[in-house]
Amino acid sequence: MFGGGGMNPRKMKQMMKQMGIDVEDIDAERVVIETADGDDLVFDGAQVTKMDAQGQETYQIVGSPEAVADAGAGGGPSAVEADAGAAAIEDDGTDDAGVPDEDVALVAERAGVPQSTAREALEDADGDLAAAIAALE
Repeated sequence: MFGGGGMNPRKMKQMMKQMGIDVEDIDAERVVIETADGDDLVFDGAQVTKMDAQGQETYQIVGSPEAVADAGAGGGPSAVEADAGAAAIEDDGTDDAGVPDEDVALVAERAGVPQSTAREALEDADGDLAAAIAALE
């Protein structure tokens, strides 16, 4: 319709603005698409663009997904959240070093690393969330 193959990106953005389409790049570290069949798609470092055309928001994800099978529908952690290399967890939600699971999950998500790596960083930082995230970035 537009033949934008040779069009200047700045000109294309200007034309879209004139048609009432706002385009915004989103600084996403990770995108997870949970599917009904349990084969979730995880995009690490994907380029995400949000387009708003007359109140209708559309998101475009550019990247290669990794298919991750869900651990089950029993309410437990999915394969994305679970980490086989994590230390043994006690009943109170902390590991042997006293690091809360919620802190490990938060650091892993923010830094885009596996939970085992996040746990090690938290242990090295004596449980300091900000220091652990900074050390991983």
